Amino acid sequence: MNTVPPPPTDVPLPPASGAWREGDSPGRRQWHVRGKPLALEAGGELPGARLAYETWGRLAPDGSNAVLVLHALTGDSHVVGPPGPGHPTAGWWDGLVGPGRALDTDRWFVVAPNVLGGCQGSTGPSSFRPDGRRWGGSFPYVTQRDQVAAEADLADVLGIGRWVLVIGGSMGGMRALEWAVTYPGRTEALLLLACPAAASAEQIAWANVQLHAIRSDPHWRGGDYHDAAPGHGPHAGLGLARRLAHVTYRSEPELQARFGSAPQGTEHPWHGGRYQVESYLDHHAAKLVRRFDAGTYTVLTEAMNSHDVGRDRGGTKAALSRITARSLVAGVDSDRLYPLAQQAELAVGITGADRLRVIESRYGHDGFLIETEQVAALVRELTG
Repeated sequence: MNTVPPPPTDVPLPPASGAWREGDSPGRRQWHVRGKPLALEAGGELPGARLAYETWGRLAPDGSNAVLVLHALTGDSHVVGPPGPGHPTAGWWDGLVGPGRALDTDRWFVVAPNVLGGCQGSTGPSSFRPDGRRWGGSFPYVTQRDQVAAEADLADVLGIGRWVLVIGGSMGGMRALEWAVTYPGRTEALLLLACPAAASAEQIAWANVQLHAIRSDPHWRGGDYHDAAPGHGPHAGLGLARRLAHVTYRSEPELQARFGSAPQGTEHPWHGGRYQVESYLDHHAAKLVRRFDAGTYTVLTEAMNSHDVGRDRGGTKAALSRITARSLVAGVDSDRLYPLAQQAELAVGITGADRLRVIESRYGHDGFLIETEQVAALVRELTG
């Protein structure tokens, strides 16, 4: 007997894309549009590049108290604050930013941009090209260096010549690293969390499966799906990609302790039902397809695959030797996606990093987002 409950009939179909769109509430976002085309590392250029960003605190008259916070793959500019109009989710580092917190907004001016290629207000596949059509599948290949170049332009406009601190984890850590290598004179302190000097073969392999899942979805349409009706976007492919990624973000001991092989409620896995861990992955997939864009997922995943701080710089050692910032490098002891050996390489190669710091967590790679108190201690160590 099949004990799986019937699917709910009152849940609206997801939009073709969960991207922020023109006409949606801006929420706390501000925007900067680049005045000239952005030359891209892979060739060509991107015209009219726009970055959405949020700020907290007040910039000092001399611009000397600015902190740059860089988000990971499915993050955005909404680092802190509740969900609401324009912001589908609560802040992803809510415990780190605010009055009296490690990034004290009574002291620091905190800036968080949505990455170039993103889908929450910055130019990406869901955005309109200058000719009025959406970029879709024709959005150009961008690298971490292109994304940092766009962020440097934003810093110029804001009047920030030098960041007191640049902080990021995972994909955000890749960009933070690029900031410190490309603009050493503009990066006073650096906090790298759960990121590598270069993407490894295994990390690229995991990403490849996720890219294939999205591009194999019949609703992908070569990336030109953004104006499709609700329910007709590449949700199945994006959901599969999210399920796979989420397993790599957590640790096996945590999943075993939380779920084991227990069935989900009254469902029976022998008769079409799910295990608890399957329900958990389904939940995260369903959430993502309503707040994210499949095209952005592919663009940012390819940018992460391209990450290599030593490219065209004489190798990793030579690139890291450019960094002049006071630096801390931390990894998560249970991270199986970006293991500690990768952060150890950074800690050894960066002159200003005294030793590898280890975040103790059962949560795997996501520990850098969850273990807020341990991250806060690292922030305070750098900022005094």
